[in-house]
Amino acid sequence: MLAVKTVAQQEPVAPAHLIIRDMDYSDADYVALVEVSNACYPEYPGTIDEWKHEDAHRPAHLKYRRWLAEVDGTVVAYGNYDQFEAMYNPRLFHISVGVHPTWQRRGIGAAFYTTIVEALNEFDPLRIRARAREDYQASLRFLQQRGFVEDLREWESRLEVAAFDPTPYQGHEARVVASGIRIATLAELIATDPDHRQKLYELDVDLTNDVPHPEPTTGFSYETFEHFYFKGPNLMPEGVFVALDGERYAGLSALWKSQGDPRELYTGLTGVRREYRRRGIALALKLRAIEFARQLDVAVIKTWNESNNRPMLSINEALGFVKQPAWVSFVKTL
Repeated sequence: MLAVKTVAQQEPVAPAHLIIRDMDYSDADYVALVEVSNACYPEYPGTIDEWKHEDAHRPAHLKYRRWLAEVDGTVVAYGNYDQFEAMYNPRLFHISVGVHPTWQRRGIGAAFYTTIVEALNEFDPLRIRARAREDYQASLRFLQQRGFVEDLREWESRLEVAAFDPTPYQGHEARVVASGIRIATLAELIATDPDHRQKLYELDVDLTNDVPHPEPTTGFSYETFEHFYFKGPNLMPEGVFVALDGERYAGLSALWKSQGDPRELYTGLTGVRREYRRRGIALALKLRAIEFARQLDVAVIKTWNESNNRPMLSINEALGFVKQPAWVSFVKTL
């Protein structure tokens, strides 16, 4: 999760014994990294397996570097710059800084930011991007004080699964099926369709291109998709629902595990190809996903939607998803 979560109100001086060093990717460093990250973002707990998988499968052409900050041998913060394959520009970078709550307001975030920016100078960056949640007021000030400007918002929405009432939607999927669409799980497709990976990749690319992005989309390779989709630690083939028109993959709604909290699921992507929209397919996919979560006794489903994506926001609101504070995307043009 790329976000700046630190406090910098009066730019306090960093501790004299602060050391900012490159992460060595040892088990000990991963343990320290996850501890700090989870302390900063307790609502989005991550695991060592998840961090390791992302680091191990980053495409080689993407520039990346991560540091840890120590005070007297204790890791108190982390920071990195990165590039995203789906929004790739060789001179565009995304930065993240996380300072353990007990060490905030001590100038560590400011020191980390300086370290990252100085390291980026050799690449002559055009723009730097960062994210923060709108209720992280100190983080917003931190970015704004350094010349970052907001350019996109994503609503986070959450559904309390036990409170969901399926009664108003009885017969909806049957009507979609009657129109010629059937819904299958990825588990079923793995067993019956030898081309399921390529078809799902093409569907994912098509849908992702229609998702609002703060930068021009550049796509992602099949290898990247396979690593993160099929070889990642959070895939649940029974929780990925695909709408089929004959043999064609027309729509998708995918639920992913939250290793940090087994009673939560994340919605990765829900969408329908343009020519299949306004037929109730996305709603049918979401209903199947919610029913799957109910069977697992999951407490909460989390999802994210760009603030102007009215069709998907309307579906989520009708289903009972409740908006949380938005995640704000910032950019600094150099």
